[in-house]
Amino acid sequence: MKHNSNMSSMLIAAIAVISVCVAQQATPAASGWQTLIKGSTGLDNFRRVGAANWVATGGAIQASYGDQAYLVSKESYGDFVIKAEFWVSDDANSGIFIRCADPVKVGSDTCYEVNIFDKRPDPAYGTGAIVNVGKVSPMPKAGGKWNTYEITAKGSHLTVVLNGQKTVDADDSKHASGPFALQWGAGLVKFRSVQIRRL
Repeated sequence: MKHNSNMSSMLIAAIAVISVCVAQQATPAASGWQTLIKGSTGLDNFRRVGAANWVATGGAIQASYGDQAYLVSKESYGDFVIKAEFWVSDDANSGIFIRCADPVKVGSDTCYEVNIFDKRPDPAYGTGAIVNVGKVSPMPKAGGKWNTYEITAKGSHLTVVLNGQKTVDADDSKHASGPFALQWGAGLVKFRSVQIRRL
């Protein structure tokens, strides 16, 4: 009897542990987050536009030379939150373009451009800004370190948070939905995490 009682207790404990593990694994999916880049995996979640040398290496997706180029998401999004971790060199020109009207003609006229460009001649629309929509002052610097962007688009309301600091809170209704794109324009650009959640 005692043996059976011990076995029953062990079985109940094992079921409890398994239940906790399953619940923890289910949390990210239940929250609605879609992971497109995790470390050096995820290049296949994007279409390449342009000719930069995007490669999976060193725990990130990166590019360091080529022509103006983008990794464009295969899906379109309307209202969403993007969380992205990125590293850029001081001379880099990069950004995250959202709600792109034309996935093969990515630019600040066809998308909202959340900039990563510490050396932009007009710093009002440099790192932390949405080009031609939301200025940043003073412009933060992203070069030489890992940074986190949290970009929210809900209707016409657009917000950008860089490393925990809100840099843009603006309203604009030019673009309602579309894919998003990660840019390489100059320097060394790395993305090690990109997640998106529809709102």
